[in-house]
Amino acid sequence: MSARKVMLLGEVGVGKSSLARRLVSGKFDTAYIPTIGVDVYSYAVPAEVTGQPLSLIVWDTDGNLGDAIFTHVYSRQSSAAIIVGDVTRRATLESMARLAGGFRTAFPGRVVLFIANKTDLLHAAEEPELPSALSQPGAELVMTSALTGANVVDAFHRVAQTIVRRGQ
Repeated sequence: MSARKVMLLGEVGVGKSSLARRLVSGKFDTAYIPTIGVDVYSYAVPAEVTGQPLSLIVWDTDGNLGDAIFTHVYSRQSSAAIIVGDVTRRATLESMARLAGGFRTAFPGRVVLFIANKTDLLHAAEEPELPSALSQPGAELVMTSALTGANVVDAFHRVAQTIVRRGQ
């Protein structure tokens, strides 16, 4: 089984760790424990999703690292970045485009997926106001809730499929 490194990037408190834990264990923990440095998770993508066995090694990064993450050893050999924002905090959504730009500069041609997390905090018919950079052609955005699990596995499966399709 081949393995691919996926970086989870985003500001502090957007739910990166909650997404990773929901993916690998199917659970949500209400206790907030900030990531210091990096936590690493492994997720075996079902072969029927990508057409071949694939393991995602998910690097859940400290949101305090900011743009410095792209020069850090954590980022080496990344196949993809999942950039996370909190739908209730516009500033975190705006920083997603900046982080994507930094990742694309450091790792040209690699997969980037945006996640707008915490959709469970929106009112029934409420749509978050997303920055224009997240809705441009080629920008793939998935709305998720780590709390409910909505679209979490799908987001990681999309990244895996794109990695395999691009041969990265």
